[in-house]
Amino acid sequence: MDWLHEFWLFGLKQAYACLFGGFLLLVMIVTRYWYPLESLHRYDFIFLAAIAFQLLLLAFKLETLREAWVIIVFHLVATVMELFKTSDAIGSWVYPEDYVFGIGNVPLFTGFMYSAVGSYIARVWRIFDFRYSYYPRRRWTIILVVLIYLNFFSHHFIWDLRWLLLGATIVLFARTHIYFRMHREHRHMPLLVGWLLVALFIWLAENIATYTNIWIYPNQQNGWQMVPLAKLSSWYLLMLLSFVLVSLINRIEIQVRK
Repeated sequence: MDWLHEFWLFGLKQAYACLFGGFLLLVMIVTRYWYPLESLHRYDFIFLAAIAFQLLLLAFKLETLREAWVIIVFHLVATVMELFKTSDAIGSWVYPEDYVFGIGNVPLFTGFMYSAVGSYIARVWRIFDFRYSYYPRRRWTIILVVLIYLNFFSHHFIWDLRWLLLGATIVLFARTHIYFRMHREHRHMPLLVGWLLVALFIWLAENIATYTNIWIYPNQQNGWQMVPLAKLSSWYLLMLLSFVLVSLINRIEIQVRK
């Protein structure tokens, strides 16, 4: 029954790592169906709730200062992209409700949605004691994610390079395995597969968020429908971007494969 014990521990640790993201998703769902505050916009409430929850995590030492810095960095990086994507000229998606705390077409709580991904990676890295085999040189990973970030902007004006970037990701990380410890021993899996599983989870969360009217895509203007599975490629690249950003403040522990 050791496998059952490890499976249980895996679930508990994952739930602990998802605290911030899970809280945000819960607030989105609850306020979609029950929100009695007429004097405070729903988006502003989510923004204030996210800040309050972060302070609670720090106060009760459920989050480290390093992880809090990760959230701030992600918030800034994401807000810049949100301002571009929601601009009147681009209109990739819209936030249909009113708000006070915001810049342009972007309510400020949106940065926390991306921060939740960064928070999860930073926490799961620490909780599972991540180690890696055949991890590529850091400079190549940085170059790759810079190109990924730029492509989120440039593909509106020139060729979309996402498939080329995905191909480069496979080449760069094809041999890389991630080692994670549930209890005593480290288990391992291909890092590319691990990113895919997390990206799939984010895609599912995105469907919930759009269903609760947090943001909507152009094809959802006349009624909700599932986010196309093709969107998974964007989340996969975002996962890679998030992972490399977190790796800049965490030491890459190398595991020699036996």
